[in-house]
Amino acid sequence: MDGMYFEDYEVGQVIRTPAATITESQIIDFAMHYDPQPFHLDKGAAAESIYGGLIASGWQIGSVAFRLVTLSNILTGTSLGSPGLDELRWLKPVRPGDTIHVDLTVEDKRPSRSKPDRGIVVIAYAVNNQDGETVMTLKALQMTRRRPAA
Repeated sequence: MDGMYFEDYEVGQVIRTPAATITESQIIDFAMHYDPQPFHLDKGAAAESIYGGLIASGWQIGSVAFRLVTLSNILTGTSLGSPGLDELRWLKPVRPGDTIHVDLTVEDKRPSRSKPDRGIVVIAYAVNNQDGETVMTLKALQMTRRRPAA
């Protein structure tokens, strides 16, 4: 699938991404580089924490979620970046062996008033695990190309 142009998004539309399984080594590697807290790095310390075991960094899950969005190809050739995110929430821990996917819901869209070649699409992300539990949510503002005139 080629990327979706602004005109292709419909309010209420739901798009499901591919899935990815998060491994223990990925959790520890990410934590070593970007979020070196004991419950992300050390199985023993994590077992003694309020989480009762190793968990992925929320920042890692956000990064994996966005990779899954890009793998869905909706942004291929049409994305112009994003001016930001709103309402980021980490709801449940992600543990080694969990498999996540993202359900994207188009909440709003508006054409740019000053740049007629683009628009902003507001997309609600629900990152869900293999049990259907939502582990993370956010709202993304996606700047997207408008379809070129024929």
